[in-house]
Amino acid sequence: MEYLIREKVVLGVSACNFGAPFRYNRKGWDRIKAIGREHSDFIWQAVCPEVSAGLGIPRDPIRIAGGNGDDVWEENARIKNRKGEDVTENLKEACLNTLKMLRSVNAIGYVYMEGSPTCGVYRTTLKNKRLGHPPGLLGSLLLKEGFFLIPAVDLDSPLKWWDWRRRLHAFAWVEQQDIQTKQDLYNLWYTVKFLCQELDEPSARAVGKELASLPKGFMPSYTVDLKRKIMDILRKPSTVSRIKERLWKSYVYYKRATNQEIKDILHPEMQRNMTHITKELIEMERQAFQNGTFFSSAPILYRSEQRINKMIQS
Repeated sequence: MEYLIREKVVLGVSACNFGAPFRYNRKGWDRIKAIGREHSDFIWQAVCPEVSAGLGIPRDPIRIAGGNGDDVWEENARIKNRKGEDVTENLKEACLNTLKMLRSVNAIGYVYMEGSPTCGVYRTTLKNKRLGHPPGLLGSLLLKEGFFLIPAVDLDSPLKWWDWRRRLHAFAWVEQQDIQTKQDLYNLWYTVKFLCQELDEPSARAVGKELASLPKGFMPSYTVDLKRKIMDILRKPSTVSRIKERLWKSYVYYKRATNQEIKDILHPEMQRNMTHITKELIEMERQAFQNGTFFSSAPILYRSEQRINKMIQS
């Protein structure tokens, strides 16, 4: 197995976070700028179901009445604007078209606007930080379809973006793997095991027990189930403390394997800001890749053929 993503991952993104003034109040942000040069490592597909539904810019705010996005799809709730007008059917059609568009460009993830009754996943209102009725209408669809969902505001934080990015690449890699033998299955799990243990140790332990108790022979049907369980774990954010602990363990392994040190890597108990931690992680990624060692915190990296050739030539 190769522990690289060579093709750019395609991500959908709420257009109001991609520089378009598409919010109900004609505002927007260009949050993709926050991740700097890394933005070119992805293919972005900007969408806005509310605009596609013909609700206009600016427009009256909308809300889910009588439930959440799941309930709307089940015909048990409606979506209304401030005037009380029902916009449910137009918005449902726009969300289905959005999903179709994302599938047509092979998007596996979506950068969503939390707090939106359409795109929101865990919150559908911006008022007083209340939850509203999550998930939103599009959020409900993307959750059911198994998309890798990233809150747009987390692109403003270098450390949170690093966490999302490394899990996204592992997510994409797992999905791409062609499993033909039981050994392939074991290899896949070993590659992402330590990352999964960092994110959700109980669920990772359960996956490990399942693999250990597999009957003799190879069951292709089990591969789909195992991949889904692993990908569900990879959707879960980590914490600063767990990231620092895993970074240190990886660094200790790196020193033993290469007999080299990286001066900027600090012990997890040492205090430093988020920016410094992010620099440590990126430097650890770079050094591990160049020296051919396994970095369990970020086991899968994106490297284009052009970038690899430049590194070889230098």
